[in-house]
Amino acid sequence: MDRGQKAAAVAELKQTFSEVGVVVVTRNLGLTVAQSTQLRTKMREAGASYKVSKNKLAKIALDGTDYLSLGDMLTGPVGLASSIDPVAAAKVVVDFAKTTDKLEIVGGAMGATALNVEGVKALATLPSLDELRAKIVGLVQAPAQKLASITQAPAGQLARVFGAYGAKEAA
Repeated sequence: MDRGQKAAAVAELKQTFSEVGVVVVTRNLGLTVAQSTQLRTKMREAGASYKVSKNKLAKIALDGTDYLSLGDMLTGPVGLASSIDPVAAAKVVVDFAKTTDKLEIVGGAMGATALNVEGVKALATLPSLDELRAKIVGLVQAPAQKLASITQAPAGQLARVFGAYGAKEAA
């Protein structure tokens, strides 16, 4: 890797660190190409990304960002999972780590807040941004449905009363 490629890699990492909501650091203990591809596919489906980079370049890219606390975690063969949604990357990494012992969670960060392994696992249990949006829409929509059913109920009751009087008169 020449200087130009290193500078481009640092610039790309710095841009990633400035845009994401969470970064999870993992240690790769012999992931196969198939497992790595599977992990990247799951990340992409969740709206997250997974990159393996040189630790020295990642530490340079951390300078001037909120993720300075990750510098101590960057030792050995590590990968960086990141997403704009603070929960997406953590969920995928924790779920994938349950299926294989070749991926170890080292820690992570949400901006300036450093997370240990337990913090990343706790973050993974939270509902994602899409799930929260769906709950909010459901909460907003429920009163409107109740209001519509309440306003229709008296008219239905009147119709049933008139129908009963009509049946009584006919008999």
